[in-house]
Amino acid sequence: MQKKEFSVEIGGKNLTAIFTDLAEQAQGSVLLKYGETIVLATACMSHDKEVGKGFFNLTVDYAEKFYAAGKILGSRFSRREGRPSEDAILASRVIDRTLRPLFDQSMRHAVQIIVTVISVDENDPTILAVNAASLALMVSDIPWAGPVGCVRVGTYDSDVLTINPSQKLRENDEQYKYDLTVCGKDGNINMIEASAHEIKETEIEEALKRASEEIGKLEDFQKKIAKEIGKEKRVIEKEEVSKDSVKLFNENILPKMEEAIFTEVGKKNIDELHNVWNKLVADTYSDRSDFSLEDDLFDETENKMLHEKAIKENKRADGRPMDGLRELYAQAGGISSILHGSGIFYRGGTHVFSALTLGGPEDKHLVDGMEGREEKRFMHHYNFPPYSAGEVGRSGFTNRREVGHGALAEKSLAMILPKVEDFPYTIRIVSESMASNGSTSQASICASTLALMDAGVPIKAPVAGIAMGLMYENDKEYKILTDIQGPEDHYGDMDFKVSGTRDGITAIQLDVKVEGVPIKILGEAMLQSKKARLAIIETIEKEIPKPRAEISPNAPKILIIKIKPDQIGMVIGSGGKTIKEIKEKSGAEITVEDDGTVYFTGKGESAGIAKKMVEEMTHEFKPGETLKGEVVKIADFGAFVRLNPFTDGLVHISELAPYRVERVSDLVKEGMIVPVRVLKVDSENNKISLSIKAADKDFFSAKGK
Repeated sequence: MQKKEFSVEIGGKNLTAIFTDLAEQAQGSVLLKYGETIVLATACMSHDKEVGKGFFNLTVDYAEKFYAAGKILGSRFSRREGRPSEDAILASRVIDRTLRPLFDQSMRHAVQIIVTVISVDENDPTILAVNAASLALMVSDIPWAGPVGCVRVGTYDSDVLTINPSQKLRENDEQYKYDLTVCGKDGNINMIEASAHEIKETEIEEALKRASEEIGKLEDFQKKIAKEIGKEKRVIEKEEVSKDSVKLFNENILPKMEEAIFTEVGKKNIDELHNVWNKLVADTYSDRSDFSLEDDLFDETENKMLHEKAIKENKRADGRPMDGLRELYAQAGGISSILHGSGIFYRGGTHVFSALTLGGPEDKHLVDGMEGREEKRFMHHYNFPPYSAGEVGRSGFTNRREVGHGALAEKSLAMILPKVEDFPYTIRIVSESMASNGSTSQASICASTLALMDAGVPIKAPVAGIAMGLMYENDKEYKILTDIQGPEDHYGDMDFKVSGTRDGITAIQLDVKVEGVPIKILGEAMLQSKKARLAIIETIEKEIPKPRAEISPNAPKILIIKIKPDQIGMVIGSGGKTIKEIKEKSGAEITVEDDGTVYFTGKGESAGIAKKMVEEMTHEFKPGETLKGEVVKIADFGAFVRLNPFTDGLVHISELAPYRVERVSDLVKEGMIVPVRVLKVDSENNKISLSIKAADKDFFSAKGK
C-alpha cells in the first residue's frame, strides 16, 4: 500500500491527512483523522457532460457506518444500514452548502462527493467530513475554487471559546452558551449552523472571527498538500450562448425585464416572461432540443439587473426599503378543539400552519445512532407539499430540504422550552408550508411559537425568525436585504436565517452563492435582522401576549412522584407484570426513570388512579402514623388489617381495646373499617405492628366487654 501523511494542529489536537491507494479509482480521496474519528472522502466527476441538464449536478452523500462506533446497531430484523439518519442528512447538507458555491455553476459535468465515517470517538465527524471533502477535491483533477475549512466553536463549560469541542461538552445543551459550525475561505464565511441561548449579535461576530483564524490554518494545510501531491485540474470549456440568441433576447425580452421584475407581483410576471422567452427560443430553433444556454442568459440578465438596481439605486423587486418587512399576520388557535395547540403565520406570500401535540414521557423519540442513543422530548417536523409553490410533484416523501428546515426550527425553539422537571410533556410540532414566497423555515418558527403559546407551554419567551439577503459587488458595494422573497431568494448572494427572542439569538443558518461573505457584513446583517425579529415578536404578542394558563383539556394529564431506586423493581414486577396490571386497571401510561422519578400520563382520572396505586405500593409506614384500614382476617392472637392493596398489618389482641379482650371475634368482624396506629415496622421480615386502642381508645366502648 502506498501511503503519505500530513499533519496540522487544530484546536489543540492533531489533524492528520492520510493518502493511500485504497480508493485509487476515485479522482480524489483522503482519509482524515482527528483523535480516533476517521472519515474517508472521495470525489469523482463524470467524463462527459450531461446533455440537457439545465443545472450543475452536484451530489453529496455522508455515509454513517455502524461499525464506526464499534457496535452492532439497527433493528432486531435488520442489522444493515438503511436509509440515512436525520444526522446523516444534516451532515450531507452542511457539506453540500459549503462546497457548492465554489464550483462553476455553468459546468454540466456531474460531480459526486461521498464521505464515509470509518470510526468515531468524541470528535465530531461532520466537521472532519467537510474538511475531508475539500481536501479530496483539492488533490483531484476536478476544477474547483477551494479550499475551504470547517471548525466547530462555542462556549461550553466556561466563557472561554473552545475549538472543536468533545461530544461530552457539546451534548449538554443546557450548559453551553452557543455552539457554531463555521465554514469559510480567505477570511470570509460561507456556511454557518448555530444554536445559542439568546446570545447577543456581537458575541456571535467575535466567535466567527476566532473560527476564521483556525479555518485559515486548515486552508494553508490543504494548499500545501495540493501543491505537493495534487493532480492537474481538468479544463472544462465553457460554452457561450450564440450572438443570434443574444440579439433575439435583447430585441424581444430585455426591454420588458425591468418592468416584469420590479413590481409587487414580480415573481408571477417574471415567470410569465421567462415562459415567453422559452417559447420564442423553441420556435426559433426548432431543430434543437437543448436550450440551457438561452435559459442561462435569461437568469444571468435577471441576476445582474437585481444586483445593479439594489446596489446603485436602493431598489428592490417589490419596492420595499432594504430593511422593510412584508405584511404580517398571526393567529393562535381557532382551528379545532381537538388540536392541543395551533398557530398560523403569514409574512407576505409565505403562509405556514403549525400544529402542536402533547404526549407523555413514553412518547419521546428514541434515536439510536452511530454516535450514541438519545431520547428527544421535543420534535419539530416540517413539510413542503408541491401546492405550496403552485407546482405539481411528488407528495408524502420527506426530502433533505424538509429535514434541514425542520431541524433549524427545532434548534431555534428548543432554547426557550421549559425544563422537563417543570413541564414533563413530550412536544411534537408539525409545520405545514401552505404557500411559499421566501423562507418558510423562518415562518415555521413563528407559527410554532404561536402553537406553543396556544397550547399553554410555559416557554421562556417568544421566538421569531427572519431571512436576510445580500446583493454583493465587493466589500464596499453591497446591500443587505431584510425578508427576502422570490427573485431575491433565488438570485441573491446569501440566505442568512437568524432566529431569536427579544434578548438574543437562538439559531443561525447561512447559505451563500458567492465564495464567502465578510464577517463585517454578517455582523451588520445580524443587527439588521434584530429590528425585523422584534417587529414579528410584537405581532405575535398582539395576538397572544403570553402562553395560555391551562393546557388543552384534550391533552393528557401528567402527574409525577419520586420513589426510591430500590423500589423500582417492586413497581415494575417480575417481567413487568405489576406495572402492566396498574396500567390496565387505571388506563394510564407509566414511565419509570432510573432515578426513581415516575410519570403517570392519561386523560380524565386515569393518571390520578395510577399515581395513587403506586404511592400506596411504595408507601413506607412509620411508627406513630395513624390511618384507617379494613379487617381482612381474624386469628386467635389478633386481627390482620389491610392498610392499602399491597400492605397488611397485625393488631395483636392486646391492642384492640383499653381493657382485656377474651376473644378477638367478640369485637372485630371481617370487612370492618377500623382506625389504627403503627407501633412498629420490621422491614427485614416485612411485618407491621398496629394498635386500635392507641388510635382511638373509645372505638370499642366498655359495653363491648
